[in-house]
Amino acid sequence: MSGSYLKVDWNRWQPKLLACLKSYSRRTLMADLIAGLTVGLVALPLAMAFGIASGVTPQAGIYTAILGGFLVSALGGSRIQIGGPTGAFVVIVAGIIARHGLSGLLMVTMMAGVILLLLGWTGLGNAVRFIPRPIVIGFTNGIALLIASTQIKDFFGLQLKENPSEFLARMSLLAHHAGTLDPLTCGLALVSLALILLVPRWIPRLPGSIVALLAGTVAVAAFHLPVATIGSKFGGIPQGLPAFSVPAFRPDLILPLLPSAMTVAILAAIESLLSAVVADSMCGGRHNSNVELVAQGVANILTPMVGGIPVTGAIARTATNYRSGAKTPVAGIVHAFTLLVILVALAPFARFIPLATLAAVLFVVAYNMGEWREIAGIVRLDWADKSVWLITFLLTVVADLTVAVEVGMALAALLYIHRISKTTTVAMVTRKYIEDGQPHILQDKDVPSYVTILRIHGPFLFGTTDQLAEETANLSHLAQIVILRLRNMTAIDATGLHALEAFCDRLKRSGRTLILCGARSQPAEFLEQAEFIEHVGSENIRPHVQSALKRAKEVFEDFSGVGAEFAQDLSKARM
Repeated sequence: MSGSYLKVDWNRWQPKLLACLKSYSRRTLMADLIAGLTVGLVALPLAMAFGIASGVTPQAGIYTAILGGFLVSALGGSRIQIGGPTGAFVVIVAGIIARHGLSGLLMVTMMAGVILLLLGWTGLGNAVRFIPRPIVIGFTNGIALLIASTQIKDFFGLQLKENPSEFLARMSLLAHHAGTLDPLTCGLALVSLALILLVPRWIPRLPGSIVALLAGTVAVAAFHLPVATIGSKFGGIPQGLPAFSVPAFRPDLILPLLPSAMTVAILAAIESLLSAVVADSMCGGRHNSNVELVAQGVANILTPMVGGIPVTGAIARTATNYRSGAKTPVAGIVHAFTLLVILVALAPFARFIPLATLAAVLFVVAYNMGEWREIAGIVRLDWADKSVWLITFLLTVVADLTVAVEVGMALAALLYIHRISKTTTVAMVTRKYIEDGQPHILQDKDVPSYVTILRIHGPFLFGTTDQLAEETANLSHLAQIVILRLRNMTAIDATGLHALEAFCDRLKRSGRTLILCGARSQPAEFLEQAEFIEHVGSENIRPHVQSALKRAKEVFEDFSGVGAEFAQDLSKARM
């Protein structure tokens, strides 16, 4: 009995790498090698750019990508997750360094690592799902804007003695010195930006950032261009392995640094688990959230010992890893060793890398991570969700990321209480009430084999939406037409709406049709205001399950079980 218990407990905490190695093959190894080499090359300019933008050295970013990337892949709970420095930390890292210096940053990172370990061990990592989508979008928009603003100086070659950490002060100083623009630096940055954007269109498997980095470096070295480079600003990148040392621990800084450590831990948890979910949707696997958080915790405790910055899962690099053919965490380990080989063999050439090219890389990163398309969806929501998003965004930009998250969470909690308070109703049961409820009940309905009926019971708000993804993780278990009963869904918010949209898109891609029925007043009004009806099709929104079954029969007879929109897309593809 005890042996069986220990075995189950070990499987619960087993890194994904060990599970994958049990059935590993030479073919899988070749796929992982190619993917690891590719994503390693992609990670190089990003790691340096994140290091510089964070206020540390470019090698600090590379050290983070090497050690953090290795640990996340070796110990994590995701099959193809890539770990390393990301844009989400740039702003907060720069702020910590400005207030407490590099030693304060290293201490914050290690404290965040301990918090992540506790979240993973206790299972509280799932608490990150209690952060509403408007808050996530708000501080993501704000971080992206701040990252872009920090790169204006290097992109245009402006002559500034300092680059203030406060957004408004920085923008004012940049505007005041706009006349110091360097045409050569600006031209190099624009060419780099064009290469980053256009090369993937010409050669999809070739990373544009690598082409821009090589082209810019060769141009500076060959023509001795008088532009700012890693060499002119940092003296180059040290060749060889980083020195290993334990940062000084100051007990008096624990309380002052705790809010920053909590923010880093929350951001790391959100981004890593979001990246793991994206990885699952691409490769068809299923990650272990708690194991992933433990790996992130270990990585954030150890990377400061080589002078690194915070680590988390990187969505863009994870997607690149998948597109390059990665099968297992071995690809992430290869990515880390690729960066290590580059650091040991090619570090002397790094002094020629122009800062303008790295600024162009970060401009693209800021645009891609900003989720700007989500703003249109937020604007269509009710005043409460729009207010939470706007306040979080403004506080992120003009105040502090820690304050933005704290205030945003407080507003979200009040909004949650407000919405829950509206879900309680008291009504007299009359004959009309009984008659009106007849079309909604299932007991006397014939459910055909081509229909699966799902129901949502209770408020579908942030913190509860993962249940839909978990219940429908394997779409092969669902029939050709899925009816989602909303009769007992008492409330919905932006996070719930996003979950419904994602579910609808998954069904469309699989050739299935989604029909919604029985929505009550608040959910019905919310879905209409957010234009979700256009997303699923007005003909697939039904007042009750009786009408939904009738619609399902029409769809099945007209398209033999294939959804109307999917059939139209299929016919267009064949044309």
